[in-house]
Formats: sequence, C-alpha cells, structure tokens
Amino acid sequence: MSSLIDTETIGGWVAGLDIGARAPITFTRVGAGQSNLTFLVEDADGRRWVLRRPPLGSLLASAHDVAREHRIMAALVGTGVPIPLPHALCTDPTITDAPIMLMEHVAGVVVDSMTSVEAIDPQRRSAIGHSLARTLGAVHAVDLDATGLSDLASRRPYAERQLRRWHRQWEDSRTRDLPLVDDLATRLSARIPEQVDVTLVHGDFHLMNVITSIGDGAVRAVLDWELSTLGDPLADLGGLLAYWPQADDSVVPGFAGPTLPGFPSRDDLVQVYADSSGRDVDGVDFWHVLGLWKIAIIAEGVLRRSLDEPRNTATTGRVDAAVVDGLLRRADEEARAGGW
Repeated sequence: MSSLIDTETIGGWVAGLDIGARAPITFTRVGAGQSNLTFLVEDADGRRWVLRRPPLGSLLASAHDVAREHRIMAALVGTGVPIPLPHALCTDPTITDAPIMLMEHVAGVVVDSMTSVEAIDPQRRSAIGHSLARTLGAVHAVDLDATGLSDLASRRPYAERQLRRWHRQWEDSRTRDLPLVDDLATRLSARIPEQVDVTLVHGDFHLMNVITSIGDGAVRAVLDWELSTLGDPLADLGGLLAYWPQADDSVVPGFAGPTLPGFPSRDDLVQVYADSSGRDVDGVDFWHVLGLWKIAIIAEGVLRRSLDEPRNTATTGRVDAAVVDGLLRRADEEARAGGW
C-alpha cells in the first residue's frame, strides 16, 4: 500500500472492471490540482486511465464529493460538452476508504505550468483562450431536464448562496485573520445582481482544468466537476476572468500563464463568450470580484489541508499564503475600479 492509495486492492478493482485492464496496475499522482487527488492509472499493457479520490484527513462538509462529480460527468455524456468518459464509481468500504472514480484518459496538453505555456506558440495560445470561452458557453447550454440534472442543487439566487457558502468555508478553514475577506463579503452583498437565468455551473472553470489539443488548441476535455451546481452562468465567466491574469495587472497571484503573449485579454474572453453563447454579459464585473474572493478562500482551504495532512500537498508544492493575499488584493482593486 502506498501512502495515498491501496494499490493492491484498488488495482484489483480496476482489473475487475469490463475495460480490458490487465494486472499489475500502477498509480502515479499527477496534476497541479490541490483538491480531489488525481492519479494516472496504467496496466501491464501500457493502457491508461485516470482515478480521482477525495483528499486525506478531515474534510469540510459538502466538499470533495467524488460521487456527485461522477453523477454530473455521467449525465454530460453525449451533450456536446467535452469530458473524459467516466467508467466506474466505487464506494465499497472493503475496497476504498472514500469514493473513487475511474475515467477515460484523454490525450492532450494540460496547461498548468509555465513550462507547458512556454512550449505553446502564441497562435495556439490564442486558440486555447477562445476555445475556453466557447466551451463555457456549451456548459451553460446543457439541457438540465434532459440530462437529469434539474435537481442537482437549489435554484435559489446563486450569488447569495455563494457568499454564504464560501464565507462559512473561510471561517472553517482559515489559518489566520484577514479582515479583507469580511470587507469584500460586505461589499459584494450590497451589489448582488438580479438573477435572470439558471444553468449548469461548472464552479471551477479555468485554463488548468481543461485538456487541450496538441494540434489546434481546442478544449478536448473539461475536468474537475466537483464544485458544479445550478446557478447564474455569469458566475463561471467571472471565475474564468479571476483565474486569467494580464501582464498589466498590478498583482499577479498564482499561475501567471495567461500573461504571456498570444493569450486573449479578459475583455476578449468576455466578447467570445457573449458571441458564442448569445448571453447578456452585463454584470460580469460583480462575478469577477466574487471569483477572486472565492478563489482566495479555496486557496486558503488548500493551505489548511496541506498543513493538517502533508500528503495532500500537490506535486507542485504547497500553496503560499502570499497567493491568498494577492488574490484578495486583486479583488479589492477590481471592486474599487468599479466604484465600490
């Protein structure tokens, strides 16, 4: 047994599935993701799959729900939203201590490091950004009734739900006092826009959570559906902007990939999304600020889990507290630029 996964027992489960896997099965931790743990699964013939499981240790309520993530991905098969095909979910306590999901391995490029960005020419960077925005429109076009996802979550106003949820998560996971979290929550609460539509919302849609084509840069698969819910589609667009720094930003916390030449500006992403989806994008500035605030809280939670259980730390290392601080400063800057 490795420190993260019982390779013998779970390897036997994989080999017993009707997917042609042949023992011995190996598991290798992959990805820069800091939430659910992701493993590359390989069999004796070199065939590949991907396995997901929750982090180790004590988890916040409703977080890291792999079974829910499996439900959503299974529902999206055949909708036109590019996803890895989910093969199986296991919740048997004799096999695994937490739900695990096995899915298709999709060949392509995950742009999650400066090394991977630098290997992409400016033309393909532009194509990746535009494909991201169009793919997000496809997510929001999913027919909730046809996919059986109409009861996935509450349809109550999404902004209020997000503010309550993430402020509670902050209180449950913070490692220090940061008054700007409460200050931004108050200012956001005072500017909540009217919700006019309810769609599937990915909840964590950004460059590092997709697999792109080596050839033309098109999005081949959208990953990490664990935060998906029903809500305002502009929340996803604002979240994408929050993860999309520009070279002229005064603070660039976290992954700086989109600051390199060739990637579209945030305004370009908004325009491509509006053109491809046909949606009104008025009010996206609110969701941009909320996205930065929310990502800061997520990062703080990742830091907390890493401190509590070092084996949860991603292969890229522990989240730096300075990243959380930088995201909050960016949120404050965007809010002040909007006059609030």
